[in-house]
Amino acid sequence: MADAVVIGAGPNGLVAANLLADAGWSVTVLEEQPAPGGAVRHDHGVHPDYASDLFSSFYPLAAASPVVSGLGLEEHGLRWSHAPHVVAHPLSDGRCAILDRDVDVTAGSLDTFAPGDGDAWRRLHSMWDTLRPDLLDALFTPFPPVRSGLRLAVRLRGTGGLRMARTLVLPVRRMAEEEFRGEGGGLLLAGNALHADLAPEAAGSGGFGWLMSMLGQTYGFPVPVGGAGALTEALVRRLESRGAVVRCGRHVERVVVRDGRAVAVRLAGGETVPARRAVLADVSVPSLYGDLVAPEDLPRQLLSDLERFQWDFATFKVDWALDGSVPWQCEQAAGAGTVHLADGLDELTRFAAQLAMGRVPDRPFSLFGQMTTSDPTRSPAGTESAWAYTHVPHRVVGDAGDDGITGSWDKDEQERMADRVEAHVERFAPGFRDRVRARRILAPPTLQNLDRNLHGGAINGGTTAMHQQLFFRPAPGTGRPETPVKGLYLASAGAHPGGGVHGAPGANAARAALRPSFASGLAAAQRLLAHRDRTGHRQPDRG
Repeated sequence: MADAVVIGAGPNGLVAANLLADAGWSVTVLEEQPAPGGAVRHDHGVHPDYASDLFSSFYPLAAASPVVSGLGLEEHGLRWSHAPHVVAHPLSDGRCAILDRDVDVTAGSLDTFAPGDGDAWRRLHSMWDTLRPDLLDALFTPFPPVRSGLRLAVRLRGTGGLRMARTLVLPVRRMAEEEFRGEGGGLLLAGNALHADLAPEAAGSGGFGWLMSMLGQTYGFPVPVGGAGALTEALVRRLESRGAVVRCGRHVERVVVRDGRAVAVRLAGGETVPARRAVLADVSVPSLYGDLVAPEDLPRQLLSDLERFQWDFATFKVDWALDGSVPWQCEQAAGAGTVHLADGLDELTRFAAQLAMGRVPDRPFSLFGQMTTSDPTRSPAGTESAWAYTHVPHRVVGDAGDDGITGSWDKDEQERMADRVEAHVERFAPGFRDRVRARRILAPPTLQNLDRNLHGGAINGGTTAMHQQLFFRPAPGTGRPETPVKGLYLASAGAHPGGGVHGAPGANAARAALRPSFASGLAAAQRLLAHRDRTGHRQPDRG
């Protein structure tokens, strides 16, 4: 019998399993898919000579995460690679905002939009340098982050206190208006805010866009050499070197609860896998509380709250094997790993408004990944392994374009939407389609079939909006990995601090599971000392 059973071999589940194994626990990880990794996998399914990431690709949060860095994955084969530039946001008039790991390069790019905007960016970066240590500590530790929160409050006072806090909760459009004279700075902030589901007018989108931009400024947007799955492979190698077991192709149907405590999981087919100490669930919140745990084992209020659980946007992704580099109209975009494709801040607002109305956007804002630019091992020299993803409504009520897309996502609709994405790329890279050797379409149902946690292609485990963060995540009054069932811990992006490959939800769940063990060990030691007292053994001096 294992001490712990971890449901799901995504990055959070594997991080949790590693930390439990480090503490001496025996661990079994159960994964539904035929291979581990969750949303951190790659294959050669577009073209045999091209490595294509299935889901996530760039990992600034992993680079910044003390959880990931503390695992020493480089000792298990992981290597990182960077594109020359982090992010580019080209416009159809030829101008281009560049985010680079060199702050002077970023600032110089913004000065081309309006003189002085480079200094405005440096001020935002200086604020980041001041807040970064405690901000990251608060981000990657369980909620509430008491010690780091107090230190952060002190640092905030040194950067303007309430004024600084006000800046971070601004909508990104307003932040851009207050900080910059030209359009470039706002493009970088707003494009990065839309890595989540935060529209330019959403409260807090400025702070999120600033955070993602500054992560890129400091750590870059690195990629694992060889493909996203190289990160998973390093996590699995490290885990198995500590005696843990990863079993794939195992679908968990139920968490077995006895006397209010999780004691096992039951697999499809009837096998029961017992857990001596804990069950950790790297699964979506609705899956955990709607499928895996019986309703009678949960508080009625929690079930009621979860009826209001909000997913982040659905995702539509296209992968390409290109027989040459992307013919960007703006040459600077050629050196960026990530390219944001929207012709200005107003177009981003228009895109977000169409999503809010349930309409498939006619000009789909796209995150475009140039993977061979970021890691030359991904495809033959002179070619490019590329992808783009955009967002679509979960419930489509209409098509803002002329293609009559209904959201059925049958083969015909997938092809029409992929053509729309390609046409949007062509606006910024005329001749792009002529370089397509092969393409693959990953529509929302496809993404969900490849990873059950990606409900309808939602990639962040639930909305990033303020009403479902901190102590509202995943439901009001929660915010921690503990669940109403003893010995059961939420270890997925549905828990604080949310989506991104940083391992924090898994680490927080593992630490929560280990705390009762520590307390039990301390109690046992105290009982042993008391026994020695009673039997005449001398206690050590306490002076």
